[in-house]
Amino acid sequence: MTAPSRGEVRLFWRTLSRNQLAVVGGVVVGILVLVALAAPWLAPHDPYHADVSKVLEPPSGAHLLGTDQIGRDVLSRILYASRVSLAVGFVSVGIATAIGVILGAASGYHGGVVDAMIMRLVDLMLVFPRFFLLLAVLAFLQPSIWTIMAVIGLTGWMGVARLVRAEFLSLKEREFVIWSQSIGASAFRIIWRHILPNALAPVLVAMTLGIPAAILTESGLSFLGLGVQPPYATWGNILNDGKDSIEIAWWLSVYPGLAILITVLSYNLLGEGIRDALDPRLRQAVGRLARPGGSRPRERLDTNAGPAPYSRLAGAEVAELADAHV
Repeated sequence: MTAPSRGEVRLFWRTLSRNQLAVVGGVVVGILVLVALAAPWLAPHDPYHADVSKVLEPPSGAHLLGTDQIGRDVLSRILYASRVSLAVGFVSVGIATAIGVILGAASGYHGGVVDAMIMRLVDLMLVFPRFFLLLAVLAFLQPSIWTIMAVIGLTGWMGVARLVRAEFLSLKEREFVIWSQSIGASAFRIIWRHILPNALAPVLVAMTLGIPAAILTESGLSFLGLGVQPPYATWGNILNDGKDSIEIAWWLSVYPGLAILITVLSYNLLGEGIRDALDPRLRQAVGRLARPGGSRPRERLDTNAGPAPYSRLAGAEVAELADAHV
């Protein structure tokens, strides 16, 4: 197994740092995570305290983003809702990634009947539109944050499985894998110690792009009343509360909508930046530009030097399979 060298890691960060949109997205994502963690200290009011004397107050000094139909502070509710939305995004994508990596690794390494069965399962899952599949499942379950996390995760692993399978099909033919098999290494050891670490780059991209998709899914379900139930605040159910008062209380729709927009856009910018930084063609271009005066000769690729530490999949293919995941 070949681990990424320090020079390759530095080249990755150099390529990523040259993408200004990705840097901005990463900074905003970091701020959003910090805001979610510090919500109990940043919130100016109790998000669940109702004050009927302050119903539908517009933004003011006392309530920066106004109040809702029962007098709750909108800013406090949006801050607390960020905790729910980000938790759903991270946990559901974690579940989907774990399932996709296990099934994709088994499919790509063993091939044959195992590959055929797993791929037919993937095809079967992709036949049904994901949102309608979620609606059908949630119709028989009690909506809660844990149910939403589990259902989104269990219906979103197919893209990761296809990514991992594609990487395994290529890597299992490399010399270091054949050598490990020849000395009697078990399939488990070869998969988890030698092949998988070299197949995780596209998975990282898919995870980064999957988080905003999960947040959008949770917001959509909450807007329809099938997501996290009141009194817990999510951006989706705040939008749902504001739809009936949009003509007289525009702030109930604008501010949670902006929170969803900024979060999803930031994750997408960061994910696309990571995808580009892991693209060998772009990294080689940055490496050539980084050499002073171009005096150092271009390094030749050694096909026998072991697996590339990052994915060889083109950015377009990663994006296509990531879309299947989300």
